[in-house]
Amino acid sequence: MLVTGSALAEEAVATLKMHNLETHYCEPYASSDAIAKLAADLQIEGLIVRQGKVDEAVIGASPRLRVIAKHGTGVDNIDLAAAARRGIPVLRALGANARSVAEHTIALSIALLKDIVPLDRAVKGGAWPKASYIGRDLCGAKLGLVGFGAIGKEVATIARALGMSVVVFDPYTTELPAGVQRETDLDAVLATSDIVSLHCPLTDETRHLINAERLARMQPTSFFVNTARGGIVDEIALVEALRTGIIAGAGLDSFATEPPAKDNPLWALPNIIVTPHTGGAAKGAIRAMAETAAHHIISVLDGDGPDLRSVANPQFQAATYAAG
Repeated sequence: MLVTGSALAEEAVATLKMHNLETHYCEPYASSDAIAKLAADLQIEGLIVRQGKVDEAVIGASPRLRVIAKHGTGVDNIDLAAAARRGIPVLRALGANARSVAEHTIALSIALLKDIVPLDRAVKGGAWPKASYIGRDLCGAKLGLVGFGAIGKEVATIARALGMSVVVFDPYTTELPAGVQRETDLDAVLATSDIVSLHCPLTDETRHLINAERLARMQPTSFFVNTARGGIVDEIALVEALRTGIIAGAGLDSFATEPPAKDNPLWALPNIIVTPHTGGAAKGAIRAMAETAAHHIISVLDGDGPDLRSVANPQFQAATYAAG
C-alpha cells in the first residue's frame, strides 16, 4: 500500500505489517503524475492520503486498488466520484484530530484577541507599550462557529470553559449542547461575533462561502480564524478586508493553494497570524489518524467491508445500499 506523504505513525505501520501489508511512501505534495506512477509500479491495493492531489489518474493507476483512506477528515483533494465509479470507498478518520485542531483554533483566537504577535514585535523592536496598551477580555467574548462537526464541538467546549459565549451556524446539525446558541442566519453570526471560526468541509456549496460581501458584514474590531480549508475563503477578498481595516485580523492554518506562493499578498499584512496547516499535527492526533486510516485499509482488504459511517463518497454509499 502507498502513503502520499513521507511518514506514517509507527503504530499504524506495525498494524499494517501484522496484516501482511507493506507500506511505501511518496514525497509530500508530490504531483498526481508522480503518485500515479508509483501506484502503478507498486500495483497498490490500498492508498492512505496525506498530501497531494488524488485524481482519476491516480485512482485508476492500479487495477488492484480497493480502498482509499484519508489521514484526516478533509477529502477535497480526492476525486470521490472517480473512486465511486470503480467501487472504491474513500474513508475518513472521523474525529481523530478533532481535539488537536480545536486547540489550535483556540490558540490562534487567543493570540489574536490578546495581540500576542504585535506586542512581541514591539518589545523586540525596543518599544515598551505597557502604559498605553489596553487589551481585550477573553471571558465574555463571542465566538461564532461556521460548521459544528467533531472539531466545532471541541472548540465550543474549550471556548465555554474559558468563559466565551458560542453561537453556531450549521444547517445540518440537529442537536446543540446546553449553553451553545444556534443561529439560522450566517450574516447574523458574522455581524455579531468577536471571532468567526470556520469548521465546515470544502464543497461546491461552501467554496468561497466567506467572500467580500460577507467579510464586510463583520465588525471592524472582529477577527477571522480558519483551521478548515482555504478554499472556503476568497483569499483576495480577505487580503483587502485585512488591508483596509474591514476586520481587525485573521489567523489562518489553511490556504487555497498549499504550500502557498512565496509572494502571497497575505504575507505583507501585519494583522495576520499563519501556520502551515498543522492544526491536526499534534502527536496524539497524528497517531490516531494513522491508526484509524490503517484499520480502514485492513477492514476492506480483509473482506470485512468499509465502515459506512466513514465513507466520504456518497455515490459509493448509494451503490452499496442499492446492491444490498
